[in-house]
Order: sequence, then C-alpha cells, then structure tokens
Amino acid sequence: MAQITLRILDGADRGRNFDDLPTPVSIGREEGNSIQLNDERVSRFHIKIQEDRDKIVLTDLESTNGTKVNGEEIQLRILRHGDLISVGRSVLLYGSREQINLRLAQLRGDPVGSAHTLSGKESESGSVPDADAGEIDANWSESSEIHETLHTLEPPEVPQHMSPAQAAQLGELLEYLHVRIRELLESVKMKADGQRVTLNFEQWQNLLDLQCRIAGYLRSIGDPAAPPEE
Repeated sequence: MAQITLRILDGADRGRNFDDLPTPVSIGREEGNSIQLNDERVSRFHIKIQEDRDKIVLTDLESTNGTKVNGEEIQLRILRHGDLISVGRSVLLYGSREQINLRLAQLRGDPVGSAHTLSGKESESGSVPDADAGEIDANWSESSEIHETLHTLEPPEVPQHMSPAQAAQLGELLEYLHVRIRELLESVKMKADGQRVTLNFEQWQNLLDLQCRIAGYLRSIGDPAAPPEE
C-alpha cells in the first residue's frame, strides 16, 4: 500500500500537512474523507488518489467545480512529486520536501547525492545551500525556476501490461496523430527571416480540429461513460 504526503498551500485550511497517508485517499467537504476541507467550492467527495500499477493516480469524482493539476483541468492524472492540485479555493502540494528535492535533482541531471534544496540561493561559488534550508512553502509562488522545472511536461511512459488488442488500438491512435501532425508540419511555410512560419486558414483549422479530437480522446479516457464526441 503506497503512502503519500499532501500539504495545503492555500485556502481556508492553509498550513495543514498530511504525512504518509495510506492510499486510497479521498478529499472533499464531507466527513468521512481522508482529508476534509473547509471550502464551500469543494464537492462533498471531490477527488480520489489511489495507487495503480506502481503509479499514484488522481481521479476527479465528477465534482461540481472541477479539479486542476498544475493549472490544467483534469479528470484523470498520474501525480508526480511537486504537482499542485487545485480544488475549489484550496491548493494542495503533492510530495514531501525530500521527495520534491529528489525529483528536482533528477530533472536537472544532478549527480546522486547533490540534490538542490528548494529555498535559498546558491552562493557565488556555486555551492548548494545546506540541506536544512529545504523550506519550500515560503518561496514556492515566487520561484519561476522551480515551476518551470517541476511542471514541464515529461514524456509519459507507454502503458504496461496491455492486451494485444489494447496495444494495437493505442498504436493505431498514435499513428493517426503522427500522420496528421506530419502533414501539418510539411505544409508549413518558412518566412524569409527564418524566424517565423505560417499556416494558411485551412491548415489552421486542421490544427484546431486535431486539438479537438485529442481533447475528445482525453475526455473519453477520463470519463468512459461520457458520450463519444463526433
């Protein structure tokens, strides 16, 4: 059973910490949730966080006001340490200081054992602050570098243990998207200055149509009961 750490950065419950919660974890306004929030914009049972195949997965429980992870509306999302979860007026940070420091070091390519802390500044000699300076809450909203590093989309892994039919379906879907994108890229015209490219109106509409289809795929994955988009 996986254990997770959540800290509330904003909202009426700001400052509360929940360390090593056993999954599954439910968050909402009602008693009976693992974390009960004092937030009228949060649904009675708003989100669920659970372990599935060694991943930590957040599911929006058809909440009234929705859920965002790192500013993006989601229905289903794999969580990574450092992710910001927004529900109602509350913002929660996923992961302990140590877990976020480790992920930040990995993203930066730091050698093992030289993880950066998330507060303070490196000295002019380039040395890293002491490990006990790892207080992130105070500097979280001010550090654009931390946001950019932690919240840059990482290439997702291909799902494991798929049946042959599921693997074939996924391959067909990715091939369709690949061909559509390739056709659009081949239609781009480079400006004389070499710094700009142009799309004509039809190509622009094709790009928007492709985004709409991807949005439909994401919706069908997050909410299988939803009617398919045409």
